Amino acid sequence: MSESSIMLDPRITKVTINIGVGEGGQRLQLAEQVLELLTGQKPVRTLATSTNRDLGTRAGGPIGCKVTIRDSDRIASFLKDAFWVRQNTLPGYNFDQSGNLSFGISDYTDFPDQKYDPDIGIFGMDINIVLERPGHRVSRRRRRNSRVARTHRVVREECKQWFVDNYDIIIVEE
Repeated sequence: MSESSIMLDPRITKVTINIGVGEGGQRLQLAEQVLELLTGQKPVRTLATSTNRDLGTRAGGPIGCKVTIRDSDRIASFLKDAFWVRQNTLPGYNFDQSGNLSFGISDYTDFPDQKYDPDIGIFGMDINIVLERPGHRVSRRRRRNSRVARTHRVVREECKQWFVDNYDIIIVEE
């Protein structure tokens, strides 16, 4: 290709940070406090979809919290810190076929400028990143929604290369 189209350049649509606690109450409030510290946004509670007696969850009961970041400046600063925690190295199996990246962080105190607070404790989190090309909204809009062409979707190898080019991460294949 001699000249690249703007519509072919992938971009991060959203980043979702999730902390699963498994119960409501004090631990869930502390997890919400951790997410607010890291992102500066108010978290939303996630609810159980089914009852599981072994895990002690009821359908409709709060079991975790999440934050979705859609602002590109906030995304860039948060991901820079998150990749720094992972030492800019990710395994190849964290990328899926649809151009998404998911990875976990075991302790929020690993982030820069975060100190351990004995009142809060230790919370790990899952980070999900969605990479799409412009125009992908046609699959989600209410009016005249349609499919995204296979050639317009972001595939796994392209997603890996995009993160290597833009965030200087190292992908370890096993």
